[in-house]
Amino acid sequence: MKDRSTQVKLWTTDFILLMLCNFLLFLQLHMIVSPLPSYVQERFHANAFEVSLFTCLFALSAIAARLYSAKALEKGLRNAMIYIGLSVALLATLGYYFAAGIAVLLLLRMIFGVGFGLSSTAFPTMASDIIPVKRMGEGMGYFGLSTSLAMSMGPIIGVTLLQGSGFVTLMLCTAGVIVVIYPLSYSLTRKKAARSHAGSAQTSTGPVANVSGTREKTPFNRKLILPSMLNCLLSITYGGLVGFIVLYGKEANLANPALFFLFNALAVLLVRPFAGRLYDSKGPKALLIPGAIFVAVGLIILSFATSMPILFVAAFIYGIGYGSMQSSLQTWMIQIVAPTQRGMANGMFLNTLDLGIAMGALLLGAIASMTSYTDMYRYSVIFMIVFLLIYLIQGKRSGTFAVSVHPLLAHTHISATESDSKEKNSDTSV
Repeated sequence: MKDRSTQVKLWTTDFILLMLCNFLLFLQLHMIVSPLPSYVQERFHANAFEVSLFTCLFALSAIAARLYSAKALEKGLRNAMIYIGLSVALLATLGYYFAAGIAVLLLLRMIFGVGFGLSSTAFPTMASDIIPVKRMGEGMGYFGLSTSLAMSMGPIIGVTLLQGSGFVTLMLCTAGVIVVIYPLSYSLTRKKAARSHAGSAQTSTGPVANVSGTREKTPFNRKLILPSMLNCLLSITYGGLVGFIVLYGKEANLANPALFFLFNALAVLLVRPFAGRLYDSKGPKALLIPGAIFVAVGLIILSFATSMPILFVAAFIYGIGYGSMQSSLQTWMIQIVAPTQRGMANGMFLNTLDLGIAMGALLLGAIASMTSYTDMYRYSVIFMIVFLLIYLIQGKRSGTFAVSVHPLLAHTHISATESDSKEKNSDTSV
């Protein structure tokens, strides 16, 4: 007889809508992140350092905004974070039209970062609240697919629009994607936050009572430090891709380097379903160690790319590693905290993702200015070596590479399962 937990619905209407909203949110971001350095360099004759500031300052402002949004989610201000964040991001995007200099454009990128930071924490936190605990790896793997696909498809769409129609068209299309998120998220935000976890426990969008009935405090969880550090190291390598792949293509005489993200997306799409199930059965070790090796190999092959087929191979290998590692790190961070700290965990995941991209833009941009983009990608392999060393040493010290699920999650899962059995059977079941 199958375990009851495996029969709990995963592919509900709410889960699908959350994936779609999250996909569009990250799609509009990466539609402009990758082509922006090329536009700034050609329009304003910016140097490598000035180009890197557009990625760095955006990321830092998003991080600062999430420090507030994580606390706001705990207080039940989910809807406010989504709509205020979307509105700020939309206004900043439309403001690009009036940016006549680098300083104004940088300011708008920082304002956009605030809006993105406020809204981006809510969707993954809502997803982690409705995914069955025993299927958390599988569920967050699928949900993380929306982020990874957006990060892979966005640069292709953005570069194509910039080269074919110009920056104004790119700006309007990006703003249009933000507008589409409003009606899609309405059916989610109008529901009460307590719906997804009825019973004695509530979700991370409100106060959570523990098994004994007392309120659980939500200080910073030190268990998040290790996966956050690893996520930052992984994201540094991605920062070198979104920030400089177009410029690298010019240096290496590649016809359309943005296609790197297409083959990266195909690899992510292929690996994510298997990665989530493997995480649930084997834990993070089964994915993070081989994933880091795949990422390193992909970067090395990329640095030797002299033709499009080699670029495609590099993208596919990198995508296998990155796709399996990113969802594993996010799931890991969610599982080691109490339900009330999921907003904090998702905020930490996204913050270290943005921090890594910002550091990658600055550090790798500095390396590229002193050497070349080819050497830059070879040097970026060092971050994956450091990743492996930290993870292996920490795993040996603790005596295990497994993730211990927070005790509250088991209780929460029971309540959620009993609640789901009383709901109308209108959603798709797996």
